[in-house]
Amino acid sequence: MNALPTRKLEAWRYTDLRPLSAISFGTPPVAATAPDLPDLPFPRLVFLNGALNSALSTGFTHAKPFAPFAVRGTQPMALINAEHAGEGINIEIPAGQDAGELLLVSQASGTAPFAFHPRHRVKLGQGAKLTLIELDKGEGTYWQNAMFEVEVGQGAKFQHFRLQQESTDAFNTTSIHADIAGDAAYEHFSLTLGSKISRTEIEANLLGQNALAHLNAAQLLGGTQHGDFTTIIRHKAPNCPSRQTVKSVLAGRARGVFQGKIEVDQIAQKTDGYQMSQALLLSPDAEMDIKPELQIFADDVKCSHGATIGALDEEQVFYLRSRGIPEADARQILIRAFLEEALEPVTHDASKALFEEVLESWWGRQ
Repeated sequence: MNALPTRKLEAWRYTDLRPLSAISFGTPPVAATAPDLPDLPFPRLVFLNGALNSALSTGFTHAKPFAPFAVRGTQPMALINAEHAGEGINIEIPAGQDAGELLLVSQASGTAPFAFHPRHRVKLGQGAKLTLIELDKGEGTYWQNAMFEVEVGQGAKFQHFRLQQESTDAFNTTSIHADIAGDAAYEHFSLTLGSKISRTEIEANLLGQNALAHLNAAQLLGGTQHGDFTTIIRHKAPNCPSRQTVKSVLAGRARGVFQGKIEVDQIAQKTDGYQMSQALLLSPDAEMDIKPELQIFADDVKCSHGATIGALDEEQVFYLRSRGIPEADARQILIRAFLEEALEPVTHDASKALFEEVLESWWGRQ
């Protein structure tokens, strides 16, 4: 097995996987708890402990049986996935077709630690459309190390909305490699609430003029949870915009990480790259690490990044209290306003409603 990355690697300096390496993971058990599926009228593909469950999956005509494919890039977790991948799904949307929405559900459960490595491929033909709503849930101690290989054809649009709500004893590492052709769009949003340690790592390549990438995330973590959202956007063609907005709410001794890198090739004139990270610390023991990077070889570009980290504004709390609102309620109002802003990048109504419901339940547990 390829070795797990360590903090000696610059890209992993903020995320320590020693708690993961200390556990001996076995093979997934056959049985798993049936997932509590949201009431959404969309086709679905359901995986239990990494294996596709045909009985729980409903018709999606563009899905094909799992077939291995060559890994691209050098992401350590993607290489581990390539070595151990057992199941996944191949989704191909023909040119010009709007495939609508699809739920991709992963449910894990077991009494002993186990690991599984899903390997998915999504390919959209010229002018095609797809909205993928990914739900990851589970119980117990396990490691899900998923890989997505994404190809968005000329003029196509792929919306990818992820809810990571794994067990807080589990580990989730997800690698995404996306190639985006000219006039195409890849819109990504991850909402992370679960896992003891989680990391989402995205490589997005803008390959043709007017290609677009939106890589956004929200992390809501408490206790000793650790969440890492790492991205690389490569501008390889002129006139390509990219946007990254990451919001984190951290309670207890939780730790959040955002590493965002924008690379602009010499040919990629008129690039417009934007990056922003905002973190709200609800505890003096919470921590947020932010590392923006710009690597620019073109001279006619507009690239910017910004970051804010802080606690609740006590003046705002005082203002609300002066209007007769109890302190606890005043703090709740301000936190909820921050969380609502985190969902602004979600442009799909059903996904946004699902995320809002989850945010409400998260706040109730704090």
